[in-house]
Amino acid sequence: MGSGIFGYVNVLKTAADASWAREEVLTNNIANVDTPNYKRQDIEFRTYLNSAIEQAGRPRATLTQKINSVDTSTVTYRTYTDNTALSYRLDGNNVDLSTENVELAAEQINYNALIDSMNNEFSRFKAVIK
Repeated sequence: MGSGIFGYVNVLKTAADASWAREEVLTNNIANVDTPNYKRQDIEFRTYLNSAIEQAGRPRATLTQKINSVDTSTVTYRTYTDNTALSYRLDGNNVDLSTENVELAAEQINYNALIDSMNNEFSRFKAVIK
């Protein structure tokens, strides 16, 4: 279980790890944009994190209390294949390059924000230690 501020940092680290993995999956989708019958992949993480946050702490606990109580060892992510037939392509590939690029850019912004948050927390630790 997380404890205090360390629980918050552990949740940030877990989210950053999932974000990094999603960037890799999206980059792989882009690399396979011209591969016949390739089906795009993605990562499901937010559902698992939200579930862990809801299960943590007392029923009336604040969000901060719940996040600080999350057991990050139980929070995982899952890679899945998107088999939707939204593509008009005749080769069976369902990767849309524009969509993948937008998703990748959004995930990079998300990842950078998570890293900035962790850096801010570590700066606070240093200030307290001084």
